[in-house]
Amino acid sequence: MSDYVFAAPPQAAAPVAGGKLFPVRRIFCVGQNYAAHAREMGGDPTREPPFFFTKPADSLVIDGADAPYPSLTGNLHHEIELVVAIGTGGAQIPAEQALAHIFGYAAGLDLTRRDLQAQARENRKPWDMSKGFDFSAPLGLIQPAAQVGHPAQGRIALTVNGKVTQDGDLGDLIWSVPEIVAALSTYVALAPGDLIFTGTPSGVGPLVRGDVLVGKIAGVGEVRTKIV
Repeated sequence: MSDYVFAAPPQAAAPVAGGKLFPVRRIFCVGQNYAAHAREMGGDPTREPPFFFTKPADSLVIDGADAPYPSLTGNLHHEIELVVAIGTGGAQIPAEQALAHIFGYAAGLDLTRRDLQAQARENRKPWDMSKGFDFSAPLGLIQPAAQVGHPAQGRIALTVNGKVTQDGDLGDLIWSVPEIVAALSTYVALAPGDLIFTGTPSGVGPLVRGDVLVGKIAGVGEVRTKIV
């Protein structure tokens, strides 16, 4: 007989190239990590310390599944991002050792209730409900770093219904992947299974039901979903 008062929820997991699964523990996200996007959101693209927010592990949308349009918003936005999958945990990780802690990379989408985010900012309240809602984190296949290396440059782009809406380069990250891992590990001890969304280039915009999103990152892969 189980010691739980009800059945434990299933383990959130993401597919890995080659057929295995990556058990997802936590999802962290970096805010405004491309200069052009920081400017379009009214921010300052200087190298101030990176800031982080989270999404629930079960907000993942995998295998190209549909993403339902969320409640309480009339302004759902897309954000294409490089996602880092942590394979080895640690705290206070030096930037020069950070890549050794990375299992792999994927293309992901940070779906955002932009109107709720704007209200939260205006009232100096947390972003949680604008970012961490159900089905807010579509994710493509995780590619092991042992096979694809550690991409630091390359095109990152998103099409909506076949039209390019976001188009940037990983080399334009304000904070590099090693710097992100190092900074985040000063706030929390990272653990195997953690995912880190590393920020989005400019061109974010609204979505409606029926929109088909295809995000691609050179050397990493793609993420697909349809808003329903």
